[in-house]
Amino acid sequence: MKIIAVIPARWQSSRFPGKPLVLLKGKYIIQHVYERVLTSGIFAEVIVATDDERILKAVEEFGGTAEMTSIDLRSGTDRVAEVCRKHDFEIVVNVQGDEPFITKAPLQKLVSAFDDPQVQTATLMNRILDNIDDPNQVKVVFDKNHNALYFSRAAIPFERDNEHKAEFWGHIGVYAFRKEMLENFVKLPQSRLENLEKLEQLRLLENGYSIRMVATEYQGWGIDTQEDLIKAINN
Repeated sequence: MKIIAVIPARWQSSRFPGKPLVLLKGKYIIQHVYERVLTSGIFAEVIVATDDERILKAVEEFGGTAEMTSIDLRSGTDRVAEVCRKHDFEIVVNVQGDEPFITKAPLQKLVSAFDDPQVQTATLMNRILDNIDDPNQVKVVFDKNHNALYFSRAAIPFERDNEHKAEFWGHIGVYAFRKEMLENFVKLPQSRLENLEKLEQLRLLENGYSIRMVATEYQGWGIDTQEDLIKAINN
C-alpha cells in the first residue's frame, strides 16, 4: 500500500501572513513539519503543496520537495488534491503546514485506520478537559464505531443535567484519504453546515460519507497566530 504525505502551505493567511517561512528555533515552520513527517519513515513521498514561489524556493533549499498549485483554490484539501493528481498512491495524509510538533505516533495510528477496508477518510482527535467553549477548539462526537456524527465549534455534547459525565473530544486537522475519496471530496459543492461552522469536513458528513475518528495523545499544537509562535519558542 503506497502512502504519501502532502503538506499544504500558502503564503497569505489572514491571521499570520508568511507563516510557513517564519523562523522557529532556527528553522522555518514548514521545515520543522516537513522533516518530522519525512523522518517518520511512513511515507513513500513527502511533498509541500504551495501557491507561492518563496515557499517553493525555501523548501528546495533545505532539501525538500515542493510543487506549485493554483492560487485560486478554496482550501488546503483542494491544494492537496491538485498535487495528488500527478502522483501514484493509495492513501494520502494531509498534514497541516503549521504543525511543527507533529510526531510519528499519531501519523502511524492514522494510517493504521486503513487496515479496515471500509475506511475511506480518517482524521485525528484527542480528549480535551478545558477550554471546551473556545470556538477555535473544534469538537467532535462519534458513534460506537468511531465514525464522526458531527463536528462543531460549540461545546458538544451538551450536558443537560450538569453531572460531569460528558467526555469532550477535540478534532486535530490531520486527514487521510483513499485516492478516490479525496477526489470525490473536492468535487462536492460547499455545504450549508460547512459554511455556517466554517468546517470543511462537514461537507463529507452532509453528503453521507463517513469519517473514521482516530484517538491520539498528540495535542495538535498548530501555530495560527503570533501568540502561538511565542508559546512554541518558549516550549
